[in-house]
Amino acid sequence: MNEYTLPHTLSGESQRLVLMSELLDPMHRSFLARLGARPGWRCLEVGCGNGSVCRWLAAQVAPGGHVVASDVDTRYLDGLLAPDLEVRRIDILQDAVEEGAYDLVTARAMLHHLAAPKLAVQRMIAALKPGGVLLSIEPDFLPSTATEPETVARFWQGWLQWSRSVGINYFIGRGMPALLAELGLQDVAGEGHTAIYAGGSPWATYWLETLDELRPKLLESGYVTAELLSAFSAFYRDPHYWTSAISFTASWGHKSA
Repeated sequence: MNEYTLPHTLSGESQRLVLMSELLDPMHRSFLARLGARPGWRCLEVGCGNGSVCRWLAAQVAPGGHVVASDVDTRYLDGLLAPDLEVRRIDILQDAVEEGAYDLVTARAMLHHLAAPKLAVQRMIAALKPGGVLLSIEPDFLPSTATEPETVARFWQGWLQWSRSVGINYFIGRGMPALLAELGLQDVAGEGHTAIYAGGSPWATYWLETLDELRPKLLESGYVTAELLSAFSAFYRDPHYWTSAISFTASWGHKSA
C-alpha cells in the first residue's frame, strides 16, 4: 500500500475526518440504502476512517446483521461501539479477508491512494457472497481542470502534478464502472456527484485544512508556490467566490449468483 499523504498521525486528521464524514456520508448512505442494505446483512467497509458510515450501517442491518469496520489504522475507531459492529485492522492488499462471506462490501476515497487498486477490488469482490454487492466511491478531479480565475486553475494544475508524483490517482472515479465490469460484476452502474460551493463553506474549509497539513510537501515538490497557496486561500475564504473542484463517482455491481 502507498503511504497515505494524509495519515491518521497528522495533528488535524481527526477533525478532517469529521468534516469529510459531514460532507460525504449523506451521499454514501443514500447509495447503501438504494442498494438494499437491510436487516440480516453481513457487511464490510474497507478504509472506514472514523467509522461514521459503519455506525449508520450497523443500525440498518439490525437485527441479525453484522458490520465489520476496517482500516489500516484503527486509532479513530476505539470508541466505535454498537451492537453487531466489529472493528478490525485490515490492509486490503495483504491481510486475510473471509471469502464469500459478505452481502455488501464498500470502500470510499481509498482506492486512489493504492499502488494496486485493481488487486484491492479483486479481493473485495472475493469477499462477497454470490449475489452480493460492491459499492465504491472514488474521486475524479475533472472539475478542477476548468476552475477560474487563472490563479486557482494554476494551483489545481500544480496539485494534480504533485499528486501524480506521489502515486495518487485523482481521476480514478471515472474508470471504476469499467473496472467492476471487467472483473465480472453484473448490473454495473455509476453516478457522479459534484459539489458547487462558496469560499468559507464546509467544502472550502476541508480544502484549507488539507492544505495546512500538506503545505510543506507541496512547496518542497516545486509544483505549487507560496504565492499560489496564498491566492488560493484568499479565494477559498471569500464567501462571494463560488467554485467546484472534485466529483465523487459511486460505482456498484453484483457478484454472479
